[in-house]
Amino acid sequence: MTATVTTPGFSTPRVFELRPVTVIARKVVREASRDRWFWLYCAGFAVLAGAITMTAVPDQNLIGSGGFGRTAASLVALVQLVVPLMALTLGARYLAGERDSGTLVFLLCHPVSRTEVLVGTYVGLAASMFAAVSTGFGAAGLFSALRSAPTDPVLLIRLAALSWLLSLAMLGLGLLISSTVKSASTALGMALFVWLAVVFLGDLGVMGTVVATRLPVGALFATVIINPVEAFRLASVVALDGSLDALGPAGTYAVDRFGDGIATIAVGVMVAWTVISGAVAVLAFRSGDQT
Repeated sequence: MTATVTTPGFSTPRVFELRPVTVIARKVVREASRDRWFWLYCAGFAVLAGAITMTAVPDQNLIGSGGFGRTAASLVALVQLVVPLMALTLGARYLAGERDSGTLVFLLCHPVSRTEVLVGTYVGLAASMFAAVSTGFGAAGLFSALRSAPTDPVLLIRLAALSWLLSLAMLGLGLLISSTVKSASTALGMALFVWLAVVFLGDLGVMGTVVATRLPVGALFATVIINPVEAFRLASVVALDGSLDALGPAGTYAVDRFGDGIATIAVGVMVAWTVISGAVAVLAFRSGDQT
């Protein structure tokens, strides 16, 4: 695989190498560990996840007698709100902030391709998000254990893995924004708009469309599953052995049409968002003016 370096002083094709990617990824992780906003996100997520398990009824299972307990539902709802916000703003702020400070131009003057820079940045941010998600669910497991609540750690690990996969999809979108927008403040504003669209406008828009157009249940399901946040919710319900009937007509249709295979479809949607958004971000970063 080759990548053409378009930075000053180095314009010949070169082979894509892993060493520059790992060096850049380590740099990104170090900078994320010094970012007060990142630490604020991590602390907020951990406190809220811990509070959810601390305030649960002591004898309540994570699943609950109804198949999808209140603790599990609260954790899924927390992830739907917080993890996309963390990943989108982290990805959107990074490259745009580096461009504003002049660090990005300095980095691109070195013998490293733009593809390696973008991939290294993505890997570093993905590792940072892994740490943030692990911290949050670690706090949930710790507080649950302190209250002697019967929380199955395997179920927490499943939910954490799905949460990290959701963060990867949102990171790709954040880096795509950061690759095409000059100002860090503009990139942050666009990230917040995308967050509102996928988290809030998605649900409200689907409900409004159903009411206004009487959308067939199959089309409703397609509209729901294409949203990575909704795909995460579907996969989480299945992973926690809950009933998709609780999600309304779309959930009932998913059970009747796909059965347990809906979890594979939902995970595939999140993987597709991760790959496509990341690939488009690479193309945008390689072809755009990064000065």
